[in-house]
Amino acid sequence: MAKQQTNYQKYESKIEPKRPVLKNCLKAFIIGGIICVIGQLISTFYMYFFNFTEQTVGNPTTATLIFITMLLTGFGVYDKIAQFAGAGTAVPVTGFGTAVISAAIEHRTEGFVQGVGGNMFKLAGSVILFGVFSSFLIALIKTIFSYWS
Repeated sequence: MAKQQTNYQKYESKIEPKRPVLKNCLKAFIIGGIICVIGQLISTFYMYFFNFTEQTVGNPTTATLIFITMLLTGFGVYDKIAQFAGAGTAVPVTGFGTAVISAAIEHRTEGFVQGVGGNMFKLAGSVILFGVFSSFLIALIKTIFSYWS
């Protein structure tokens, strides 16, 4: 590199604000954990009041978490939580809900078909595609191993 580039990099490193990595990780861990505790409470609620078992409670719990996230995103609450917690809100399944509804809200002025319908699954579509595809591969591998044993 040229001397001018090296000098600029030194200057830039001096004035660049230091990121509070440990603080950000701690906030993400705590908020992500709180979201998971809420999910566990929902699971316990479904098992106690609706007679779900531990094997069958996963799908309604996931759907409920995604629905709550979509409502909170629609009212602008989840965005504030996400600004505070960062990745702690994106890693759990709630990140999927907010990705879908955010795109729908952003493109609603373009109409329901081309705006909301056309853009709603741009980000979430790849998640659905790779989730279904990886589930298929896992089921295929399990079937092969079950057949050989």
